[in-house]
Formats: sequence, C-alpha cells, structure tokens
Amino acid sequence: MKNKSWLQDMKAVPFLIPFFIVYMIFTIFPVIKGLEMSFYDWSLIGKLDFIGLENFKVMFSDSYFWRSLGNTTLFVILTTPTMMVLALGLALLANLNTKIQTFFRGAYFIPSILSVAVISFLAIFMLQPYNGFVNTILHSIGVEGEPFWLADKYLAWITIVVVTLWWTVGTNMILFLVALQDIPESLYEASEIDGATRWQQFWYITLPQLKPISKVILLLQVLASFKVFAQIMLITGGGPGGATRPLIQYIYETGFTQNNLGYAATMSFALFFILLILSIIQLRPQRTGES
Repeated sequence: MKNKSWLQDMKAVPFLIPFFIVYMIFTIFPVIKGLEMSFYDWSLIGKLDFIGLENFKVMFSDSYFWRSLGNTTLFVILTTPTMMVLALGLALLANLNTKIQTFFRGAYFIPSILSVAVISFLAIFMLQPYNGFVNTILHSIGVEGEPFWLADKYLAWITIVVVTLWWTVGTNMILFLVALQDIPESLYEASEIDGATRWQQFWYITLPQLKPISKVILLLQVLASFKVFAQIMLITGGGPGGATRPLIQYIYETGFTQNNLGYAATMSFALFFILLILSIIQLRPQRTGES
C-alpha cells in the first residue's frame, strides 16, 4: 500500500517541475546572487571587488539607513492597527442586509484596483496649496492659513497614511467580509435566545470567529507596510528633507542613483531578515494554538 501511495504522489512531479524551474530561476537564484553581491563593492559599470563584511559594517553605522528604517517602522505603526480596525468596520457595514449593500462593497473596493500612479496623482492634485480641493474645502469652513501638505513633515505623514488607507483598505475589507459570511447564523440565533445583546454577539461570537483571518491580514499588512515605496516616492519623494523616506527608497537610491549595488544588496538582506523574524513571531503563536 505504501508503494502505491508513493507512486500516486510521484504522478504530480511532472506537473511541478515547470513551476520549480521558473521558481528557481526567478526567485531562488536572484536571492543567492543578491547575497553574493552584498560581499562586493560593485557599481553598475565597474568590476566586482570583494570586500567581505565591509558593507555590513557600513550599514550599522549609516545614519541614513537607520533613519529610513525608522520611517518605515513609523509607517507600519501608523497604518497597520488603523487598517485592521477600518477594514473590519467597513466589512461590518458591507455585510449589513440593506438595499445598498452592493454599493457599499463596490465603493470600498474600487480604489484598490487603481494603480499607485493614479492615486498618487490624485493626492498631489487634491492637496495643492491655494487652489487644491482639500484646502478649498478647509477655507470654506473657516480654516485660516494655508496648509502645505507635502512640505510639512507631519502633514506629509498624514497624507501618506490617509492615501494608503483609502487605496488599500478594500482588499482587507473583502477578506473580513468573506470571513463574516462564513460565521454560522445558528450561533447568533442561539445567542438571541439566551438574551445576548448586539455588542455581546460582536464581542463573544464575531471577533473570536474572525481571529484566524485577522492573523492572516495582520501578517500580510505588516509585510506590505514594511515594503512601502511607490506612493511615498511619487507623492513626497521621501521629503521634506528625508522625513518620509522609507528603507526601500533608500535602497533604490543607493543602488540605482549612487550605483552602489553591493551596499544596496546588503540593506535588502537586512530588510529580508527583519521581515523573516516578524513572520516567525506572528506565525509561531498560531502553530502553538493549533497543536
């Protein structure tokens, strides 16, 4: 019986080989090559000079690296909890049995299908000083002064966080919505018989049932937030004065503006290690609970 089971499993190998080859060429090989690059001093046009761990020593003493990592961490702290709460709230609204249920779902999700270039252009256009849409609204309700949204570091952070939430909340909302629809109605019916209030149903039924998908969304959101780049690059360019520059942008500038590919590869592996540790931390309690 074991031999037959082994033969059955081997039938899948020919179908897996094409994927395995593509995965090795476009994922595993670049990772290994990038690790190799981190031990060299290499520009785009020069030859490779082996320098060992020198790039790693430079990274630990690089104030721009730590500042960019701090900006990225701040972005994660600002967006992840807010995204979780906002996505859950929108999912609860979209799950209501109303006539405009479809409208809610579409309105929340549509921004997610827009490209980062489009949402960045909209943000810049709406936040222009003097004649921008947002400032015009603020002046109409009596706000004095002229907010320069992209020139002040605090306003720039507010802009980036709000734009990111508006752009990406739809995807997480859909995940929560699917999980909400999978909760058995019998649980709510039984709780009503026992006299449970709406709040008690939410706290003791809805939230526990959403725990597995919440862990998945949290993990995906943390990983995505640590890799933030495009919207910041297009909206603020990392400014003002590098106040919003994330680590990915610094890696990009180091590799393709300063032509220091070896050091850029070193910082990339530092980010990879951080994401690996965070993933292990978030997945470990889940496995412990399952066992």
